[in-house]
Amino acid sequence: MLRDITIGQYYSVDSPVHRMDPRFKIIASMLFLVSLFLIEDMLAYLLVIAFIGAVIYKSKIPVKYVIRGLKPVFMLIIFAFLINIFLTPGEEKVSFWIFTVSIEGITRAFFMAFRLILLIVGTSLLTLCTSPIELTDGIEYLLNPMKRIGLPAHELAMMMTIALRFIPTLLEETDKIMKAQMARGADFESGNIMKRAKALIPLLVPLFISAFRRADELAMAMEARCYRGGEGRTRLKVLKYTSLDAIGAGIVAVYFVACIIV
Repeated sequence: MLRDITIGQYYSVDSPVHRMDPRFKIIASMLFLVSLFLIEDMLAYLLVIAFIGAVIYKSKIPVKYVIRGLKPVFMLIIFAFLINIFLTPGEEKVSFWIFTVSIEGITRAFFMAFRLILLIVGTSLLTLCTSPIELTDGIEYLLNPMKRIGLPAHELAMMMTIALRFIPTLLEETDKIMKAQMARGADFESGNIMKRAKALIPLLVPLFISAFRRADELAMAMEARCYRGGEGRTRLKVLKYTSLDAIGAGIVAVYFVACIIV
């Protein structure tokens, strides 16, 4: 289950989406997230699904790989679905105990589940199609105007990228610790939710120790390579917008306007 999380992972393949400028991909992802909160009916959701499907197709990332990233948040989607279906007021259709189900609740629950799925897929595609180095450069370029008010753009971009990059690493480390403890008799699967939660507490100490050790090793590696922050730092590859980005910007603009109209 832990290995199914795709946020923070990079899927290396040669595709038009991978070759696009990271600054454009970050802005496009933000516009996509905004569009998810503008849509309210099924026609708009079909438009969003068509758009995200086209992006997945052009990125050459297997659909199964993208869908696999939904497994760890499946329970969250189900929880949001049930909360909306039972707590949304409207025309009552079914009633049992203290719960009532209405047409409005069913509609809202389905739309909320779709919104969460598209939200997770959209954010996963950004990291799947953008390498950590490109993502750092893109975030730094977008934050450069904030330097005028004293914001350390380079350091902030570096911290955000390292945090994203180490999500899969920490999850893999958690999986190894769980398997090691299960081999010594630990039980993480039986009992109710409270017992399972208490069984996970012994994972925290070795996980924190491992995280601090990796952080120390990363700091030593950066110092050994003479890393001193963003001041005076040059880049091997300078980001440049290309015709591919212009075509993508036009497509995203048409999509965003279509979402507003619909």
